[in-house]
Amino acid sequence: MMKRLLKFFIFTSLYCSIAYFSTAQQFLDHWDNIIQITGTTMTADSLRAVPDVVITVKNKDRGVLSNDHGLFSIACEKGDTLQFTALGFRSKEYPISTAIKGKYFNMVQLMVQDTFYLPETIIKPIPSGKAFDYAFKYWDIGEDQYELAKENMNEEAMWRLMQTLPKNGAENQSAYQRQQAQSAYYYGQVRRMNILNPFKWNEFFEAWKRGDFRKKH
Repeated sequence: MMKRLLKFFIFTSLYCSIAYFSTAQQFLDHWDNIIQITGTTMTADSLRAVPDVVITVKNKDRGVLSNDHGLFSIACEKGDTLQFTALGFRSKEYPISTAIKGKYFNMVQLMVQDTFYLPETIIKPIPSGKAFDYAFKYWDIGEDQYELAKENMNEEAMWRLMQTLPKNGAENQSAYQRQQAQSAYYYGQVRRMNILNPFKWNEFFEAWKRGDFRKKH
């Protein structure tokens, strides 16, 4: 019986030691693979700093933004690929070599300006003064983007959106925290009744006028 226990103890100790050293080796290999990339984003033609460049690690949820001087710093693993994107510039990718030695690496990423092609616009003069008068009186000019934005931002449209759109995560969290704060206010005492509160009656009448209690089909 003692020999069996001794064999079991030795086997368990060896197994735990091997598992520990294997986990430790994996951790050390992973730690050796991490590298800090520091660099600058600049234009390719004039070597001017490019601010607000989004630098992300490809296929991973991690990224940074270059500052006003084009400087950035990001931690990643050797073998990862950095993606550089900025408005008005072509996207770039930079693979991190696995042969880099050390924990730090400096780089300069040159950004090439991209060309935007706008739709063609033809401007023609009105042939006569009478034609201009007729056009000024009777032509139906469509609403521009500014007028559409004003129409969508009026109080009635915003109220409809407020009633129909669901709350996002931040709004739900804020409402829940207010509810918890209100509940904590009455800990150890009787909750106040609002049946004689004139402000609550005013809110009730306003909701009645708006039709909040009507059945929605």
